[in-house]
Amino acid sequence: MKTLIVLPTYNEGGNITRVLSELNRTYPNVDILHIDDNSPDGTAELANELGIENYRQIRNFRKNGLGSAYKQGFKYAIERNYDFVISMDSDGSHQIKSVGDLIEKAKNYDLVIGSRWITGGSVVNWPWYRKAISKFGTKYAKKSLKLPFNDLTSGFKIYNVNLLKKINFDEVESKGYVFQIQMVDSMFRMGAKITEIPITFVEREVGKSKMTTGIALEAFKWCTKERFKRKN
Repeated sequence: MKTLIVLPTYNEGGNITRVLSELNRTYPNVDILHIDDNSPDGTAELANELGIENYRQIRNFRKNGLGSAYKQGFKYAIERNYDFVISMDSDGSHQIKSVGDLIEKAKNYDLVIGSRWITGGSVVNWPWYRKAISKFGTKYAKKSLKLPFNDLTSGFKIYNVNLLKKINFDEVESKGYVFQIQMVDSMFRMGAKITEIPITFVEREVGKSKMTTGIALEAFKWCTKERFKRKN
């Protein structure tokens, strides 16, 4: 299983060295593609200084957003004939040990979602209102799109590249977190075999969350638009 991990960053200088070092130490046979949106805090330079052999970097010249970074990473995986590609955060919130669980489960599925909101999943160090917003967002998207999954906004996933080849990423306009919902929706409608596994999500200790009200509204608006479109 030729596997690629895609790590998008913007101002993750306080986290990138630890995350990359631990990934490389734990999974030396898994390649890493780091996509940096021209972080002013020197994230890209810190990552390059590690000299990791199975590491590659794409540095954009402006902040393009999370969705754009993942599209770059998926296209990279397709062009270089990877079997699987993993999306994950670069701030330490996704546990390195769970990468192995995703890879193992992907042997039998086209998409495996690391889920916070199923039995065995959990979130550490989030206030109640952030949990409420995340749960409401998934429930609203689930109902609007008629999807049977419990964590549609999770960024911790593994994809079968053969299925990604069928998606026209040029038509996926989202730059924010709604991209996560769109990917699950697209693969489900293609008939992909999808499952969820429980993960522990730990709130970052260093740096600031990129989540904003605007990002949440983008997801709400897209799901609402799709909900009414599919009724017609």
